[in-house]
Amino acid sequence: MRKSQAKKLPISPDYKYKDKLVTRFVNNLMWDGKKSISFGIFYDAIGRVSKITSEDGYEIWKKALNNVSPNVEVRSRRIGGATFQIPTEVRPDRKTSLAIKWLIRYSRERNGKSMAEKLANEIVAASKGEGAAFKKREDTHRMAEANKAFSHFRV
Repeated sequence: MRKSQAKKLPISPDYKYKDKLVTRFVNNLMWDGKKSISFGIFYDAIGRVSKITSEDGYEIWKKALNNVSPNVEVRSRRIGGATFQIPTEVRPDRKTSLAIKWLIRYSRERNGKSMAEKLANEIVAASKGEGAAFKKREDTHRMAEANKAFSHFRV
């Protein structure tokens, strides 16, 4: 076990929206340390979202993140030789982390020419309550609901 909890490094807000959440998203989107390319992809995607929906792309992105973030998840726990899936509440920090990771993951799996296009389409779908990332959230909630009987084993 760890002696003390790891310190969180301070994160600087992005230059366009002055939002730390955008930087967190871009850090997850980044490959091989190419942060400027990731910012380019993100801003391009937000621009595309604005064109598609004719609304503020940044607000649509925030709505999509909110729609995708899970409230409950299942955690495995061994009790008397059997492993149970126990539904637990998700911490706020982990909520946003999961939402970001799911949005990016399912964007990458989408069909499209560029990553910005794929990301834009996934953001629009998630803001409407559809798409693969939103489906993942629904599946997570369904799994927690199915295992509600074991919630008394919660730690």
